[in-house]
Amino acid sequence: MNAAVYHQEPYKLPAGLLALVVHAAFFALLYFGFSWQAEPPATLSVELWQSLPAAEPAPPVEARVEEMLPPPAKVVEVVKPDIVIPDKKPKIEVRPVEKPPEKLPEKPKVKPEVKKEVRKESIQPAQPSAAELQAAREAVLREQAAREQAAQEAATGRVVDEYIAKIAGKIRRNIVMPPDVAKDARAEFLVTVLPGGTVLNARLAKSSGNVVYDAAVERAILKSQPLPLPADASLFKRFRELKLGFQPVE
Repeated sequence: MNAAVYHQEPYKLPAGLLALVVHAAFFALLYFGFSWQAEPPATLSVELWQSLPAAEPAPPVEARVEEMLPPPAKVVEVVKPDIVIPDKKPKIEVRPVEKPPEKLPEKPKVKPEVKKEVRKESIQPAQPSAAELQAAREAVLREQAAREQAAQEAATGRVVDEYIAKIAGKIRRNIVMPPDVAKDARAEFLVTVLPGGTVLNARLAKSSGNVVYDAAVERAILKSQPLPLPADASLFKRFRELKLGFQPVE
């Protein structure tokens, strides 16, 4: 027969006591916690009446209206003063005394002046003689011819200036500019031109002070022929001798 040997475990007794203490403390906390939070209910007092108290009667409406109205105004008697009527006196009418009209002195009679008519003899201007009329016509014709000549000369002058500018421009384009030429240097030439624009001669009229520049201008004049001339042959006499001046900067 086997015999069971039970060994007593030494840690079971303290564990049981500890569990018992914890449960006891938990139940005590629940009990006292609910007892502290519970409060006694509030008491209500009720009075019982056998019958309602009688209400005081309201004052009548007429009494209220009289209280709201203002007090009546006092009547003041106005005493009228006695009117004193003055004594009536008779009115006295005053009439002006009429005076007879005074006689004015008579004005002296003035005799009307008789205007004498003065007849002016008509003065007729003297008629000019035939010689005077002829002189007046000639004066008008001379004045008209002078105006026409001035207009023609102005037109001719514009054409001459235009072609001289063309000649100078053509020569200026053919100038080979030498070095070290002053900007204010000016060379003037007297150019003789033949019909058709051929240059017959180019003479130095005024030197620029630079011989090389003077020679360059002369070569350009000869190189530019034939020079441009107007188509009207009657204007050639204005281009037979030309005085032309040239500067390095124009």
